[in-house]
Amino acid sequence: MAGDSRFPDVDTDGSEKNEETEIVVNVGGVRQVFYGDKLNQYPETRLAELINCLSGGYDSIFSLCDDYDPGKREFYFDRDPDAFKCIIDVYYFGEIHMKKGICPICFKNEMEFWKVDLKFLDDCCKTHLSEKKEELEEIARRVQLILDDLGVDASESRWKKCQKYIWKFLEKPESSYPARVIAVLSFLFILISSVVMCVGTIPDLQVVDAEGNRMEHPTLDSIETACIGWFTMEYVLRLISSPNKLHFALSFMNIVDVLAILPFYVSLTLTHLGAKLMELSNVQQAVQALRIMRIARIFKLARHSSGLQTLTYALKRSFKELGLLLMYLAVGIFVFSALGYTMEQSHPETLFKSIPQSFWWAIITMTTVGYGDIYPKTTLGKLNAAISFLCGVIAIALPIHPIINNFVRYYNKQRVLETAAKHELELMELNSADGKAAS
Repeated sequence: MAGDSRFPDVDTDGSEKNEETEIVVNVGGVRQVFYGDKLNQYPETRLAELINCLSGGYDSIFSLCDDYDPGKREFYFDRDPDAFKCIIDVYYFGEIHMKKGICPICFKNEMEFWKVDLKFLDDCCKTHLSEKKEELEEIARRVQLILDDLGVDASESRWKKCQKYIWKFLEKPESSYPARVIAVLSFLFILISSVVMCVGTIPDLQVVDAEGNRMEHPTLDSIETACIGWFTMEYVLRLISSPNKLHFALSFMNIVDVLAILPFYVSLTLTHLGAKLMELSNVQQAVQALRIMRIARIFKLARHSSGLQTLTYALKRSFKELGLLLMYLAVGIFVFSALGYTMEQSHPETLFKSIPQSFWWAIITMTTVGYGDIYPKTTLGKLNAAISFLCGVIAIALPIHPIINNFVRYYNKQRVLETAAKHELELMELNSADGKAAS
């Protein structure tokens, strides 16, 4: 039989119609019976090609399957049977759903093997597949970054090597012990400058200048100058060593760094040169306004805190939930402020002078703050306040759970990606060691 180019049970004259052909497919020990009329709905798939290759020889048969029994007309495949059960749904339902527990990337490879287009995959499964692709791309990116840090290109100039070393030293605390020390020092400078900014507003620690105006203590000014000097040196070194200057300058965290440094130098310029161009009072007002911008430096902590970065990402992913929360509160504020104003008009000493003024009362009531500066005095007004309080609690509580889920999901995902990148590097080292041992 091995020398015969055709199988004895196949009609070489083509009298047997493909639509009436019955074949048996055995995938990983799972047998499935298919008919030509079903398979020929998608003639470009591998199963449909099995129908059309029956009149061919061994070469055409075994180019499509792993083994073939001509007596049973049974094709054998060493593939994943669970994925195959999902893929054959396309012949019966016109779409494919990926079962839980199947790796999306492996399922995609199975679909490519069976020559089924990804357009038949359901939208929910496509989303899952795209998320897994993004995770793999992120792992590959992290591995490549680590390899770039470990690798040394002999063709690079001394300046390029110096740039790379400074960038690792300032941007990647995990790269070495001195880099960790620098990261801790940067963190301490941020805390010290923030504390100095707050302590400088205490009247007992301020001094009076020649004009009788209160100003920060000279010691606190010196500490502030030292912190700004550190921030400036750190930013300039990072900018010089950055591989992509434009991307570095437009990055959000680097814009925060500039906003934390800039007020100091602008205030210094206005103090020494501004008096010649404008009145002294205007200069002082401008300096005070710029000093307020120093609060931007607290956001520098996000550079050294993965928790803050995770929280920022969770809030970005929760814009829809936050929008719903604001919409619920806006509707409630408008309704309950209007009701409160109407119900309180019968009281001679009412505190609800207008509906816009009642907005403030509705906001502090629905958010459970309750300053007590505006409060209802009539029975109906108090009942309205109680209902608005309960509605505010419910409106705030509803979107909290999805936001927490986004936070936990992203945090766990980052930990998994870090572990996967480390495992990938370990596998690469093992393969490299095995290759050296074999050679």
